Amino acid sequence: MFVIRACRRIHCYKSRGLPLDRVFLWRVLFIMAACSISNINAQIRYSVPEEMKKGSLIGNIAHDLGLDVQRLLRSGRARIVSGDSTEYVEMKSDKGILVVKERIDREQLCAETTPCSFTFEIILDNPVELHHVTVEILDVNDHSPTFPKDEINLEISESAAPGALFLLGSADDPDVGVNALQNYIMSGNDYFILKQHSSPDGVKYAEMVLQKPLDREQHPRLSLILTAVDGGNPQRSGNMKIEVNVLDANDNAPVFNQPVYRTTIAENSAKGTHITTVNASDADSGTNSLIAFSFANFKGNINDIFKIDEKTGVITLNGVLDYEKAKKYEFGVEAKDQGGLGNSAKVIVDLIDVNDNAPTISVMSFFTPVSEDAPPGTTIAIFSVKDVDAGDNGHVVCTVDRNTPFKLLSSLRNYYTLVTDAALDRERVAEYNITITAADSGSPALSSQKTLILKVSDVNDNPPRFQKSVYTTYVTENNQPGLSIFTLSAQDDDWNQNARISYLLDETTVGGSPVSSFISVNADSGVVHALRGFDYEQMKSVRVCVKAQDGGSPPLSTNVTLDIIIQDENDNAPQVLYPVQTGASVVAEIVPRAADVGYLVTKVVAVDVDSGQNAWLSYKLQKATDRALFEVGLQNGEIRTVRQVTDKDAVKQKLTVVVEDNGQPSRSAVVSINVAVADSFPEVLSEFTDFTHEKQFDDYLTFYLVLALAAVSFLFITCVVVIISVKIYRWKQSRFLCQSNLPVIPYYPPHYADTGVTGTLPRGYNYEVCMTTDSRKSDCKFSTLGGQNVLMVDPSFAETMQRAMKENKFLEDTECFSPRNEGKNLYGRKQSFRIGKTTP
Repeated sequence: MFVIRACRRIHCYKSRGLPLDRVFLWRVLFIMAACSISNINAQIRYSVPEEMKKGSLIGNIAHDLGLDVQRLLRSGRARIVSGDSTEYVEMKSDKGILVVKERIDREQLCAETTPCSFTFEIILDNPVELHHVTVEILDVNDHSPTFPKDEINLEISESAAPGALFLLGSADDPDVGVNALQNYIMSGNDYFILKQHSSPDGVKYAEMVLQKPLDREQHPRLSLILTAVDGGNPQRSGNMKIEVNVLDANDNAPVFNQPVYRTTIAENSAKGTHITTVNASDADSGTNSLIAFSFANFKGNINDIFKIDEKTGVITLNGVLDYEKAKKYEFGVEAKDQGGLGNSAKVIVDLIDVNDNAPTISVMSFFTPVSEDAPPGTTIAIFSVKDVDAGDNGHVVCTVDRNTPFKLLSSLRNYYTLVTDAALDRERVAEYNITITAADSGSPALSSQKTLILKVSDVNDNPPRFQKSVYTTYVTENNQPGLSIFTLSAQDDDWNQNARISYLLDETTVGGSPVSSFISVNADSGVVHALRGFDYEQMKSVRVCVKAQDGGSPPLSTNVTLDIIIQDENDNAPQVLYPVQTGASVVAEIVPRAADVGYLVTKVVAVDVDSGQNAWLSYKLQKATDRALFEVGLQNGEIRTVRQVTDKDAVKQKLTVVVEDNGQPSRSAVVSINVAVADSFPEVLSEFTDFTHEKQFDDYLTFYLVLALAAVSFLFITCVVVIISVKIYRWKQSRFLCQSNLPVIPYYPPHYADTGVTGTLPRGYNYEVCMTTDSRKSDCKFSTLGGQNVLMVDPSFAETMQRAMKENKFLEDTECFSPRNEGKNLYGRKQSFRIGKTTP
């Protein structure tokens, strides 16, 4: 590697026409020998001349590091960091080369320091690699030697003895090496020769030596040219004019009291601070003893930094000191008398470092955001610290906040790696402000801080959560489809997509139907809608399971149960179960005239399929033929007599009962009840035909009359035959028909039960009717089939019965037909009456 750099350096010298000195060749050979026995990994050194054009090649960094260009360009993301002068170098990652970014002036960059170089680091990611690169700037002869003054005036006494020395000062050439000042040349003359000297710090200055005495009368004024030349190729030079005025005799030169003056001063000293005082004396008298002090053979900008009083020799601070730029100053002081004789001394000013520079923190790589599931030890940032102060003032210690899960690791001096020291949790802390503090060991200590804002990226590690595991809501039946009945809301502590919750309905069944036919859930908002109206009488509640699922990968979910309680509303009117209302026959309840107060006539039985107070029924008597005779139980619907039945009461009584529920608004049903007040069945029959006034007649009245006459004739003949047959066996049978006071035996439908207030009564009553001539030994039991009412009598049958009774005849196994239903019995069934026994 070093051989390559040396060859490049030789090539650069040859390309710019620079001479190769023997020392440099020995350095090349030494480097080649060192390379043969050692290998310095990840350190590269290049040499380039100054003043190269922008874009000039410095070196092939990819080739010298043995890296692929793709490694620099894509996966490594190579970049230059932490350089002293990174503004001068640019890396072309696509070609893997280093080029000049800005013009490099060696004198501006390093001044007198040699060799002149600057360093920087190249860092690559995936994996992290750090390579040190040093670029040495080779001097080019781009400056000519210059004198502090274009012209100096010397006044030399004619009495000056041969060998007298006259200081001419030095020229300044910012170049170094062979390009620096090499020689002084003075124009030819008969009186003076030139001598060159070098100070301990390498500064070359010239002295003019008198060869023979001056003769003011022949040459009162001499004009000389002093030329300073360097060793560059091409060679450069600078001139200074020397004007010599010949004076009268002054044969004593000033003498300093010490050859070297040494002092120290702090770098932060204020302007005007006293440095030292130089002292010189002259043995002459008069004006020849007057001494003037000045700076001699100095380099650079000494006049800008220090100031000397010409008369007193007091040296004070005139500018600003910086220990980091120069640790000491060496310059000459010259004392001249009025005759032009002079002497010189050396002044050395040592600077004391002051802790005036705070450490600087340079972040080379910063990896943000970092995943919250990153393991401890994950690299967050790589940075370097630097303090240009010296000693303890430049010793830096870095720390990081203690209350953060991070720590610092250091493998190289002044280079640190920030890593995680514990597990991260974005839900607890989503962003960290990491403050890195770099403090030096000076007194007082100086420090600087760098804050890194680290964002923690989310991982789907939290499932959605509900406040409850079971929610309950209520909805009134008969709701509108699409009604919003509840809103489910879940929270997810994650962020962004991982916290985006979707609500999904679990497919279950309710009453054999999928729950999705009743309920829907909005996937985004969690609003639960009813897809159709509910019926409390069919369904009391619906339990659904809803899953809240986030948008992570893989997704996390949580289930919640929603109980939907359906509330009843009064949407069903009461239904009258008993007595059954028919339109084709007469239904009558018989009350004997001897009935006492409170006699149970019948009971209205009704039900309401609603629930609660919507099913609380009350019974009211709306209309009655005689309101003073009957009353209805408000709660149980029992119709009872209010007073004693008398002979004056009409046989035919009609009651209208209203059944109301307790809903808001209430619903009702009306039932009509015919009551016959009589002690005997014939009496009932005589009045029974009057109940048929409500039947409807149609256009075929004549047809019905003819059919009725034929039926009556047939029934009459049949009754005569039956009566004669019965009379043979029961001669003494009574011809009167009576109703017995046997208790009512109710029949309860299988789906209803008597519950007191809202219980049911039988749909049919059985009555026993006795027909006899002299006693109640013989009886006739009349029963209804199919749950019909107690007494159903067709008018034609009533006439037949009356006629048979007058003729003292009895009917046995007689079928009753109605002329209106064309030979069919009432309600489509055959009704049978049997004398002396019960007909099923």
